[in-house]
Amino acid sequence: QVQLVESGGGLVQPGGSLRLSCTASGSDLRTVITAWYRQAPGKQRDMVARIYPFGATIYSDSVKGRFAFSIDNFGSTAYLQMNNLNPDDTALYYCKVNKEAMEYWGPGTQVTVSS
Repeated sequence: QVQLVESGGGLVQPGGSLRLSCTASGSDLRTVITAWYRQAPGKQRDMVARIYPFGATIYSDSVKGRFAFSIDNFGSTAYLQMNNLNPDDTALYYCKVNKEAMEYWGPGTQVTVSS
């Protein structure tokens, strides 16, 4: 069983930065597919970034060049560094792990970008 908990969300002004964390138990995040998703009110949940066990990382076009996904050396925490935030980034952000044909989600952390 994998358990995920996101943190680090909050209110930030346009142009600001936040770093989200996803703390995992029951899995080494370096050995599974880990991803960040987000869902804005009234919209579908979309992938933001995904990292593969061999280290390759992909980003959605909307965040490429502004967001950076990393995993700590212990494989216990994933980070999403978000820079140059704009109001379109406002959403509930989720961490997801794919392991052994199962999907695991955290409860999410809210990011609000507003002046």
